[in-house]
Amino acid sequence: MSEPKKDAPRRYIVDGAGQRVLVGLTISETIEFEALDKPDTDLMGEAARVRQAQHGERWVELYIKHERAWSDWMAHTRARLEKPPLLN
Repeated sequence: MSEPKKDAPRRYIVDGAGQRVLVGLTISETIEFEALDKPDTDLMGEAARVRQAQHGERWVELYIKHERAWSDWMAHTRARLEKPPLLN
Protein backbone atom coordinates (compact mmCIF):
# COMPACT_ATOMS: atom_id res chain seq x y z
CA MET A 1 0.00 0.00 0.00
CA SER A 2 1.32 3.42 -0.83
CA GLU A 3 2.02 6.05 1.77
CA PRO A 4 -1.27 7.59 2.94
CA LYS A 5 -1.81 11.27 2.23
CA LYS A 6 -3.68 13.62 4.52
CA ASP A 7 -6.05 14.62 1.69
CA ALA A 8 -6.87 11.05 0.59
CA PRO A 9 -9.57 9.28 2.62
CA ARG A 10 -8.76 5.80 3.87
CA ARG A 11 -10.87 2.85 2.80
CA TYR A 12 -9.92 0.81 5.84
CA ILE A 13 -11.29 1.36 9.31
CA VAL A 14 -10.79 -0.35 12.65
CA ASP A 15 -13.85 -2.37 13.61
CA GLY A 16 -15.29 -2.84 17.10
CA ALA A 17 -12.89 -5.73 17.73
CA GLY A 18 -9.87 -3.60 16.80
CA GLN A 19 -9.32 -5.30 13.44
CA ARG A 20 -8.44 -3.40 10.26
CA VAL A 21 -11.27 -3.97 7.77
CA LEU A 22 -12.49 -2.45 4.52
CA VAL A 23 -15.45 -0.13 5.10
CA GLY A 24 -18.66 -2.17 4.90
CA LEU A 25 -16.97 -5.58 5.10
CA THR A 26 -16.39 -7.93 8.02
CA ILE A 27 -12.89 -9.14 8.87
CA SER A 28 -13.52 -12.46 7.07
CA GLU A 29 -14.86 -10.63 4.00
CA THR A 30 -11.86 -8.28 4.05
CA ILE A 31 -9.47 -11.23 4.16
CA GLU A 32 -11.39 -12.96 1.36
CA PHE A 33 -11.45 -9.79 -0.77
CA GLU A 34 -7.71 -9.25 -0.35
CA ALA A 35 -7.01 -12.89 -1.27
CA LEU A 36 -9.24 -12.67 -4.36
CA ASP A 37 -7.58 -9.39 -5.33
CA LYS A 38 -4.28 -11.21 -5.88
CA PRO A 39 -4.07 -13.00 -9.22
CA ASP A 40 -3.51 -16.75 -8.97
CA THR A 41 -0.67 -17.42 -11.39
CA ASP A 42 -0.23 -21.09 -10.41
CA LEU A 43 -3.39 -22.25 -12.19
CA MET A 44 -3.49 -23.33 -15.82
CA GLY A 45 -6.07 -24.56 -18.31
CA GLU A 46 -9.86 -24.73 -18.29
CA ALA A 47 -10.13 -25.42 -14.55
CA ALA A 48 -8.15 -22.26 -13.91
CA ARG A 49 -10.50 -20.19 -16.09
CA VAL A 50 -13.57 -21.57 -14.28
CA ARG A 51 -12.02 -20.91 -10.89
CA GLN A 52 -10.97 -17.38 -11.89
CA ALA A 53 -14.51 -16.66 -13.12
CA GLN A 54 -16.01 -17.83 -9.83
CA HIS A 55 -13.46 -15.80 -7.89
CA GLY A 56 -14.15 -12.81 -10.12
CA GLU A 57 -17.88 -12.98 -9.36
CA ARG A 58 -17.23 -13.12 -5.61
CA TRP A 59 -14.68 -10.28 -5.86
CA VAL A 60 -17.26 -8.10 -7.64
CA GLU A 61 -19.88 -8.97 -5.01
CA LEU A 62 -17.56 -7.94 -2.17
CA TYR A 63 -16.35 -4.86 -4.06
CA ILE A 64 -19.92 -3.64 -4.63
CA LYS A 65 -20.75 -4.17 -0.95
CA HIS A 66 -17.64 -2.21 0.03
CA GLU A 67 -18.18 0.54 -2.55
CA ARG A 68 -21.79 1.14 -1.44
CA ALA A 69 -20.76 1.34 2.22
CA TRP A 70 -17.84 3.60 1.27
CA SER A 71 -20.11 5.96 -0.69
CA ASP A 72 -22.59 6.13 2.21
CA TRP A 73 -19.78 6.70 4.71
CA MET A 74 -18.25 9.48 2.58
CA ALA A 75 -21.64 11.19 2.08
CA HIS A 76 -22.26 11.06 5.83
CA THR A 77 -18.77 12.43 6.51
CA ARG A 78 -19.20 15.28 4.01
CA ALA A 79 -22.62 16.18 5.43
CA ARG A 80 -21.17 16.28 8.93
CA LEU A 81 -18.30 18.51 7.78
CA GLU A 82 -20.57 20.88 5.84
CA LYS A 83 -22.84 21.64 8.80
CA PRO A 84 -21.98 25.13 10.03
CA PRO A 85 -21.27 25.38 13.74
CA LEU A 86 -24.08 26.76 15.86
CA LEU A 87 -23.41 30.20 17.22
CA ASN A 88 -25.01 31.41 20.42
